Amino acid sequence: MKVNTKLLPALCGTTAVLLALSGCSSDNTGKKRDAWAKGVCDQAAAQFKKIDDANTAISKVNSGGKPQDVQRADSAVFQTISTAYKSLGGIFSAAGPAPGGSEGAEFQQNGVSVFNGLSSQYADLKKQVDGLDTANQSKFADGLKGVSDLLNTTTAKAKTSLDTLDQGVTGKALAKQPGCQRVAGVPSPSAS
Repeated sequence: MKVNTKLLPALCGTTAVLLALSGCSSDNTGKKRDAWAKGVCDQAAAQFKKIDDANTAISKVNSGGKPQDVQRADSAVFQTISTAYKSLGGIFSAAGPAPGGSEGAEFQQNGVSVFNGLSSQYADLKKQVDGLDTANQSKFADGLKGVSDLLNTTTAKAKTSLDTLDQGVTGKALAKQPGCQRVAGVPSPSAS
């Protein structure tokens, strides 16, 4: 078999150019994804701080205090967290799909779904605590125990849901951004 010596360098050169272009394209997508993540996280930082502050506040509520005070404090915390998660869903929705094709679009849709779902769960906690009987200390304590149990379940689900946002290349891009780094731990319910 005779090899065309003029064609071989041309093919090798073309292959090298294609590899270089695909490498640049991949690098460019990574840069666009990092820019997208920075934009999202810069906006999200204030909401994550509200959630962290609310989780700290609920851990300081004295469950043995006056029922009205405990109810008011827990209700305010749940409302703050619900509103912050709703805002995070809006931030992800407005950001559009993350660069990277279908993975980016799926990631964005998952983010919106996770944050809106968490907002709804904390709104339900607020409704439950608002409905407690503060006139009867014993009934209030029993009801608060139920809220505490629901909070524990919600917190576990929240952690699992939020962990899905750490996955894939988009999740890693978000995790590198200071505004998206979650620092607070799991909230401690008042009725512990």
